[in-house]
Amino acid sequence: MGDLILGFTTVLQPSMLLIIAAGVLGGIIIGALPGLTATMGVALLVPLTFGMNAVAGLVLLVGIYCGAIYGGSISAILLRTPGTPAAAATVIEGYMLAQKGQAGKALGMSTIASFCGGMFSALALTFIAPQLAKVALSFGPPEYFALALFGLSIISSISGDQVLKGLAAGFFGLLLATIGMDPITGYPRFTFDNANLLSGISFIPVLIGLFAVAEALATTEAMIKNLNIDVKIAGNLPTLAELKQCAKTILKGSAIGTFIGIIPGAGADIAAFVSYGECKRSSRDSDKFGTGVLEGVAAPESANNGVTGGALVPLLTLGVPGDAVAAVMLGALMLQGLKPGPMLFKDNADVVYSLFAGLMLANVFMLLFGLFGIKYIAKVVTVPKPILTPIIFILCVVGSYAINNSLFDVLVMMVFGVIGYLMQKLKFPISPIVLALILGPMAEGEFRRSLVMSQGDPSIFFTRPICLVFFALAAISIVGSYVAQRRKEKTAAIAQ
Repeated sequence: MGDLILGFTTVLQPSMLLIIAAGVLGGIIIGALPGLTATMGVALLVPLTFGMNAVAGLVLLVGIYCGAIYGGSISAILLRTPGTPAAAATVIEGYMLAQKGQAGKALGMSTIASFCGGMFSALALTFIAPQLAKVALSFGPPEYFALALFGLSIISSISGDQVLKGLAAGFFGLLLATIGMDPITGYPRFTFDNANLLSGISFIPVLIGLFAVAEALATTEAMIKNLNIDVKIAGNLPTLAELKQCAKTILKGSAIGTFIGIIPGAGADIAAFVSYGECKRSSRDSDKFGTGVLEGVAAPESANNGVTGGALVPLLTLGVPGDAVAAVMLGALMLQGLKPGPMLFKDNADVVYSLFAGLMLANVFMLLFGLFGIKYIAKVVTVPKPILTPIIFILCVVGSYAINNSLFDVLVMMVFGVIGYLMQKLKFPISPIVLALILGPMAEGEFRRSLVMSQGDPSIFFTRPICLVFFALAAISIVGSYVAQRRKEKTAAIAQ
């Protein structure tokens, strides 16, 4: 505890507070712009930390990290454009709330849930980091495959009333995930001799196309038909009763995000979808999901911000980054002459606990910026559509190009924009494609590595307790979705 107090003493200096605040605000802006991911924001700022002392440089990067993960929800809710992949699950309920005139309320819930998730993970990082890291160490290829399978099982619960169409969309996403180099042999698959496809289809352009471009095309069509597409903003913050209703969901999402953040390679996008799927599965009003439910915003936002602290657990204690941003942070630590691992806590305790304190303060600044700026941020949806739609198209192009400085990614974005638009017309859910693209490569690679480990014996998946837990959760998710659907159909039949 004394080390943590010393850490707060260090970061509560005016200069440090200014650095943290600037990092959070810059991160929110980066996260809100489609295509500019948290990883990109942190990576762009790493060179600037070279001339700073270790604590200042690290708290700046942590501030950007927290702000960017939260910022992605702003454009997700207001424009149906996930600013970061971590906000892809937030789109499902957040945008529907905005369409119902509750954009401010959705943003308020996102802010509060993000703060709770971030603080939960920061406290977990501070007090139980070594113990949690030991759990993550027990994960091998079979456990990663089981986790991916559990994630894919959520497709049935995020497909709403269109379960068959959702499964078809998920299968399409899995097919897309096979494009590129074989994860084991390195042999090109389905590249059609196009060098741009050797590394697979870039996820960010697909995400921007399916959500942002598709919505912009639909908006353009509505303008042509002179349809009323204005959104009215009502209420800036959730009520106390709504916060109490979502408290359990926020706590559960924070725990899910922190745990998944500790697992190296999982990431905030997976945590958000897992939390959303669990929230819908356990809800008494699961049939309302997809129409704009506050719990559907609280679950993914508490989870994806829960990853921020969780991802730093294996990084600091074992030198193993929990996600892509933590991998960049690893480079920043090395740049400062710090070697992550158990000895870091002994040799550089002052830096470590200052980082913990900085992470907590970053979440406080995030809460203040979010709550203070909601009434201004929410006004984005009142911008006339003829002005806003071209801006969205420009941001989509810039965001897609900025990932790899590739015009091919812009083409991918446009193609998937048309696909997303047609899917909307045909009432196919889009989220299963995104989920399959995220988890497909992980599931395939870890499955095949597991079989290599066991020399082709599939029983390896049924002899490991963690695998059995994830398999059971996957079965519960699928059966629960089926039962909920049958109950809904029975209720509708009785009502008729």
